[in-house]
Amino acid sequence: MRIRWTACALLAALIALAPCAGAQDDAPKGPPTIAEKVEGLERLDGLFTMYLDASKNALWLRLPAPTGERGLIGSYIYVEGIATGLGSNPVGLDRGQLGASRLLDIRRVGGKIVFEQPNLAFRALTDDELERNAVRESFATSVLWAGDIGALDDDGACLVDITSFIVRDAHGVTESLKRAGQGSFSLDKDRSFLTPEACFAFPDNVELEATLTFAGSEPGREVRETAPTAEAVTITQHHSLIRLPEPGYTPREFDPRAGGFGVQFKDYAAGIDEPLVRRWIERHRLEKTDPTKASSPVKAPIVYFVDRGAPEPIRSALVEGAQWWADAFEAAGFEDAYRVEIMPEGAHPLDVRFNVIQWVHRSTRGWSYGGSITDPRTGEILKGHVSLGSLRIRQDRMIFEGLLGVGKTGTGAPDDPIELSLDRIRQLSAHEVGHTLGFAHNYIASTYAGRASVMDYPAPWVMATGDGGLDVSRAYAEGIGAWDVESVKYAYSQFPPGADEAAELARIIEGAIAGRMQFLSDEAARPAGASDPRVNLWDNGEDPVEELENTLRVRAIALADFGRRNVRSGRPLAELRETLVPIYLYHRYQAEGAVKAIGGMEYQYAFAGDGQTPTRIVSAERQRRALELMLRCLDPETLALPEAVLALLAPQPMGYGWSSEEFPSETDPAFDASIASEVAADIALAGLLQPQRCARLVEFHARDASLPSLEEVLGTIQARLFPIEVEADARLRAARMAAQRAFVRRIIRTAASERTPDRVRWAMEASLEQTGGRIGRTAQAAGRAPDISAQERALAREIARFLARDSTPAGLPAGAPDAPPGSPIGEEPRAWWDWSWGACSMGG
Repeated sequence: MRIRWTACALLAALIALAPCAGAQDDAPKGPPTIAEKVEGLERLDGLFTMYLDASKNALWLRLPAPTGERGLIGSYIYVEGIATGLGSNPVGLDRGQLGASRLLDIRRVGGKIVFEQPNLAFRALTDDELERNAVRESFATSVLWAGDIGALDDDGACLVDITSFIVRDAHGVTESLKRAGQGSFSLDKDRSFLTPEACFAFPDNVELEATLTFAGSEPGREVRETAPTAEAVTITQHHSLIRLPEPGYTPREFDPRAGGFGVQFKDYAAGIDEPLVRRWIERHRLEKTDPTKASSPVKAPIVYFVDRGAPEPIRSALVEGAQWWADAFEAAGFEDAYRVEIMPEGAHPLDVRFNVIQWVHRSTRGWSYGGSITDPRTGEILKGHVSLGSLRIRQDRMIFEGLLGVGKTGTGAPDDPIELSLDRIRQLSAHEVGHTLGFAHNYIASTYAGRASVMDYPAPWVMATGDGGLDVSRAYAEGIGAWDVESVKYAYSQFPPGADEAAELARIIEGAIAGRMQFLSDEAARPAGASDPRVNLWDNGEDPVEELENTLRVRAIALADFGRRNVRSGRPLAELRETLVPIYLYHRYQAEGAVKAIGGMEYQYAFAGDGQTPTRIVSAERQRRALELMLRCLDPETLALPEAVLALLAPQPMGYGWSSEEFPSETDPAFDASIASEVAADIALAGLLQPQRCARLVEFHARDASLPSLEEVLGTIQARLFPIEVEADARLRAARMAAQRAFVRRIIRTAASERTPDRVRWAMEASLEQTGGRIGRTAQAAGRAPDISAQERALAREIARFLARDSTPAGLPAGAPDAPPGSPIGEEPRAWWDWSWGACSMGG
């Protein structure tokens, strides 16, 4: 049928159709397909498929459709870190530094992709889903990032721009700079951008990087000394997303007597009669090909790779030291289970497939440390990452040149300072790798089985010989220690099928106890008030008290010969100012160990039924012996430097400048011998007058009157420092005066501190009264040297002013000047107490 339109009918039809056409034009359009969005972009295939948009400096991530509850796409291990550093040890932002390992759930929520960190600190180890849900819903999670979906396919796969996730201060650089007193910095987004050439897709992980610039208007000294423009600190931020390890790994129970790191969490499915807190050790997955045999090859060995950027002969020393652990794995029944190689060319040090020993440069010497990427669910170590400070070996060489002179340097002889420093590098390599294998510091190990662990901090063990020489033949131990073998056995032993693992592990612990091998770590060694004299950093000998006597002899021999022989020909004699410091203070760490015997208490990590003695107060005889040796550290003969040495300590020449490795001076440009004496005296007095140590003296004397009291210790120090007759030699007298100043000011400041227990404060105030009266009388004695008489009067006034409470805290006398960095390493790293249950542990 033919249709004929009239003008009116046609108009009516057009009007009727108009709303429909308009509605169609206004209908919202869905996102483009992935193919449309990524056309022309560079594709990267691996754990994820990613697309680089070079023109917009953006990175797109392709994700599959959700398959789990709450839109879960997948779970991964996420680790952030920094690929480049600031180069300052006090700030602690170092090349290759890793953050903590975190579990990351990637979820799709409506039109967004969410990166969420579940809360693994609270769990329910049960098959009951309702119990698990109850725990999950009771504690917060953390959404780390969210982004809009930019493309979507019909099968549910989507595309999201993750550039803003990558270009952010994930490592907390701004907070690190602030905490280190380096000023207020913030991320400058205009000067921060994705680093496309450093984004990689590997089969089991993706590695992503961004160049971040932090801007600040008032940068601190460390930033000014390391950044080319202090107001703009540019660092490379690194991110890793890692596939979860294959099933089959079995967590192993943590035992504090075994010396390992661990993960811990609260298990709300635990029985009422069971501990709420569960602890599992950290370790690599290591499996025998034949678990029925006591010794068997392994399915996949643990391989560590040494940084090609480490120069020779250091690189070879790093390989040799790290390789020591192979002996421990052999002893645990694993054949060819562990080896060390040079990093393959082109390999990325942050690639999760490589356990890395990295060589790190800073502007000053600093800590080395070993970190790990772990599965936070189980404690399985996926990657070990060691960072070794490159300037440490130079400090070690300088210490040996200070002890022995420079005559043998570079000769290759056994007492060549360079060869001895390489011995230390071998030990350091083994130590830091030990952390990444899951092992903590064992600071008691130097007292048994011939230095039983590379996980102790070793001072060079130098012996004074009968003819007045120095023997360095045992400076550093070689090879893995007896304790290290036991640690590997506990952490890695694979028992035959059907064996009772708990019983087998208990036998390993029992064997260590029977062999008188113990483990005591940081919390027993580092606090100033620590009580066990066996547990120290940088000490030697089975008896730390008696070893102090040998250390003082070594120091005296080295100082008696100190001079031109300790600086290389053609170098400024002013370098002796730096070389002198570790020799003059050579005894400081052995003294820190010996002083713990005073008011000391030895202890073990004892368990019910294991036969160990939980605590033992140090005997009265040993306490008084330690006090006598500590007082030798305060004698003028110990503190005074020979005139022949002082005459050589020339000012730094133009272009060199004062170094923080030198003693401070009030007599610039001359070397200040009095300040050096006061610094050394205060180090000893800080240990003797430490409040917790003094409180233990009070407590233990009340329990056993034969033990020294706090009054006895204070009185003995006072009598030693303030005799009626003083030295006629002005040099010795000046050293005594420095020790007197240090004592009075240290005891006043300790007594004034709110942290000092009342029973200690009262004894110190009584001692100050006695000291004030004593020096008030001797200052008036006929024939008294004017210099010491004037100081005694001034100290008496300071004491009287304090006792009369005329001094506000701000008006208290100043303490002794700070000692130059010592601890063969320098300043403490950030939060050393975070060594446990974490991804990173520093080492010496």
